Amino acid sequence: MLTDVHPKLPMRDKAATKNYYLRQLGFVLAGKDAYEDYLMLLKDNIEIHFFLFKDLDPLENAGQIYIRTDDIDALYQSLLDNNIPIHPNGRLEEKPWRQKEFSLLDPDNNLLTFGQSV
Repeated sequence: MLTDVHPKLPMRDKAATKNYYLRQLGFVLAGKDAYEDYLMLLKDNIEIHFFLFKDLDPLENAGQIYIRTDDIDALYQSLLDNNIPIHPNGRLEEKPWRQKEFSLLDPDNNLLTFGQSV
């Protein structure tokens, strides 16, 4: 019986990834931060794990996750208010599949798409 999922994304630099998610997106540390090559972050009910991949070419990175939210308008506005860059092709819009979505790219070009049913 499945209960949770914690996606794992690549990171080139733990300090840069930690800084972006904690200071820009409002995540907190989940568990220990004692692992040199691993990072676990939490925000609300979302936990994302990162593994060190120093040779990652961000232009070839296909890492991506889809995060559901219950107040996409407020989330989007809070990111805009804090000057968090939105993906150039990922502005907030209603999609034909009845989701309102927007996307961000983290420092390693992992795509974070946020969505809410409409």
